[in-house]
Amino acid sequence: MSILQAENLYKTYGEKVLFDHISFSIAAKQRIGLIGVNGTGKSTLLKVISGIETADSGEITHSNSLRIEYLPQQPELVEGLTILEQIYYGDAPIMMVMREYELALSELEKDPENETKLKHLMNMQQKMDQHDAWEANTVAKTVLTKLGITDFQKQVTYLSGGQKKRVAIAKALIQPADILILDEPTNHLDNETIEWLEGFLAGYSGSIVLITHDRYFLNRVSNQIFELDQGQLYTYSGNYEVFLEKKAEREINAESAEEKRQNLLRRELAWLRRGAKARTTKQKARIGRVEDLQDQQGPAVKKDLDFAIGSTRLGKKVLELENISKSYDGKQLIKDFNYLITPGERLGIIGPNGTGKSTLLNIMAGRISPDQGVIDVGTTVKIGFYTQEQEEMDENLRVVEYIKETAEVVYTIDNQVITAEQMLERFLFPRSAQWTYIRKLSGGERRRLYLLKVLMEEPNVLFLDEPTNDLDTQTLSVLEDYLDQFPGVVLTVSHDRYFLDRVVDHLVVFESNGNISRFQGSYSDYMEEKKLQEMLQEKEPASEKAGYKKEKKKRLSYKEQQEWEGIEDKIASLEERKEQLEQEIAAAGSDLGKVQELYKEQEKNDEKLDETMERWEELSLLVEEIENT
Repeated sequence: MSILQAENLYKTYGEKVLFDHISFSIAAKQRIGLIGVNGTGKSTLLKVISGIETADSGEITHSNSLRIEYLPQQPELVEGLTILEQIYYGDAPIMMVMREYELALSELEKDPENETKLKHLMNMQQKMDQHDAWEANTVAKTVLTKLGITDFQKQVTYLSGGQKKRVAIAKALIQPADILILDEPTNHLDNETIEWLEGFLAGYSGSIVLITHDRYFLNRVSNQIFELDQGQLYTYSGNYEVFLEKKAEREINAESAEEKRQNLLRRELAWLRRGAKARTTKQKARIGRVEDLQDQQGPAVKKDLDFAIGSTRLGKKVLELENISKSYDGKQLIKDFNYLITPGERLGIIGPNGTGKSTLLNIMAGRISPDQGVIDVGTTVKIGFYTQEQEEMDENLRVVEYIKETAEVVYTIDNQVITAEQMLERFLFPRSAQWTYIRKLSGGERRRLYLLKVLMEEPNVLFLDEPTNDLDTQTLSVLEDYLDQFPGVVLTVSHDRYFLDRVVDHLVVFESNGNISRFQGSYSDYMEEKKLQEMLQEKEPASEKAGYKKEKKKRLSYKEQQEWEGIEDKIASLEERKEQLEQEIAAAGSDLGKVQELYKEQEKNDEKLDETMERWEELSLLVEEIENT
């Protein structure tokens, strides 16, 4: 059933048509992936659906009660709020209750003997019960923890850009919404967090509309693809893999239809040129048909620009790192790292955020000095460095002028000349767009243009620092094809699993405390190996993990047997007391002295219950192990 309907949306940006009377609907529990080349209007469409922007014409209809939650690429948080206040921000009743409860709890922790604050907390506990908010409260804190945020009372003012993005993601995920709209949610998340987010969204109760460059993520999360292309919207039932198959079919059909149109037009024009006169109604209709055929637009011509660009000659010696170490603010990022980079190398650099991956690239590029160690760079090395930072561009230049400042031509491996215009076409800037001023480009289009500039320098060693963050899926495919034919060395820091699988054949993995390991194989191979090792460690007894050769225990001791036989009764007794205390607290009413006494007993009882449950888990695992052996 449709919960939102869009009819004939039309939207322009300057002279560019973003939506040319497009229509679509969103159904309950639908998972829509929105794709298209940067600059086609994907983010604008999300804003129009969210009600942040309006279309020039057309209509969006939905019920008044429909709730939409929108996560932009660059979220803006309210300065001065704590993390918990921020994620509970909003006018939904459950959010307001949780926000007030957390504030009451925080105030009581500062002044635990204050009877007024205790009474206020008790009132908020009752409201949490009334709104069934405890589960939502637990989910919120779990989401924050999974996203790497643990200090819930920290003000958002003091968070880094990456931390702010994670808080914004948590807020979007826990808000009650019928449609969740996510614009590049995986940007700046590490691989493990992205995999967790995939699992979380699989169980999300509402509909989802998202833009992402992460093709594995898109494939696993979506069940419908919307493609925005030259103002038109094409819809495909299925995930990204199905989309690729169906799009290929659509393009083949479009080319076939265009060929038939051209053949018909050729015959009709030949008839006109023979001097046919428009004397009869039939002849007039035929002339009108020719004019209609001429006015029709065929599919965009996709030229075959599959050429291998050459690069400056690279000798046998590339880069050698000896005993490299680097620390920042007392934190060891790189420790005694040795590595030899050889010609033709395809290396991926992975690890959690903040471990030093970009620092290593900058050290190898000579932009940062190591605390100790030596870097030996070959005399023929010419580095091209695509960085995470936004390149400053002269906005008064046109696209082609910007590229020609670097080079007007480049050469293929077999020494053929390729012009700047041809390279721009290959990187999805058609001739009609090449004289556009840079100031009119979207952020993604600027990143694509900057990437091309780096490649036009004809480097023989290419450093790519998170290249997938601001590039669309089509541009990434072009880049991957380019790198397949690139004759030099490629080193990339990336969290994009698909990109890593396509581009690199071995990895260096940043771990904790400056330690870096190596892995020969693709990223998927590495993850399979890692999961296998984790499974083996879970099966390995604790004594063997510690290096002991102690024989496995075959039976419970007398004391453990007695404890096991009585532990379930003990848990039941503690749970019964927990319920009694909750009733007694409610009955105590305004007797604050009695309430405080009961409140302290409740805390001790809950603590004892948690300890007993943990002991039950330990004993049950031990009993299970004995039964299995």
